[in-house]
Amino acid sequence: MQIVKQYFNDLSEIQLRQLESLESIYSFWNSKINLISRNDIKYFYKKHVLHSLSIAKVIKFKKNSNVLDVGTGGGFPGVPLAIIFPQTKFYLIDSIGKKTKVVKNIINSINLTNVEVHNINVKNFKNKVDFVVSRAVTAMDNFVPLVRNNIGPINNHKIKNGILYLKGGNLRDELKNFKNAKQYKIVRFFNDPFFESKKVVYLPL
Repeated sequence: MQIVKQYFNDLSEIQLRQLESLESIYSFWNSKINLISRNDIKYFYKKHVLHSLSIAKVIKFKKNSNVLDVGTGGGFPGVPLAIIFPQTKFYLIDSIGKKTKVVKNIINSINLTNVEVHNINVKNFKNKVDFVVSRAVTAMDNFVPLVRNNIGPINNHKIKNGILYLKGGNLRDELKNFKNAKQYKIVRFFNDPFFESKKVVYLPL
């Protein structure tokens, strides 16, 4: 948790309590269902919470804006982002019902009231949102057609509505068809070797 406080030093007491509760809750559920790698639990705040929050270094979601987390899995990046932006509405969706059931339990456990969790395929999710976030669900060529229709037309942020995607490695080939995509190296936000090859990819739509 200390590594999160290092880079986010303006959190409220409620936010701190919510974030501090996550490790024990995830440890409990991870012993029952594989939400995250079992080897990662000792690096939980760095590899999962802080990684998710790198998106908060690219954009500050506004009050009453809407964000869709596609393929949320164990709730990343949606749960940490929802804690940081309590006045933004988050939709966390995944096609695996046992995972969404656990994520619902997690958000209830920490009293996270700005989140809806749905066991649904993105093709069947009809709401319009300002931004879609995700963590390496599939290649961008596959991902963009799935979510393009979910992006609303009215832009209320400093950057245009679109996708904020957590990806790693060399993305030159994957992004060759998306000339307007912008890559943010996460290591510039968080000085740790773990983030050396990891990026936030922003694609306006």
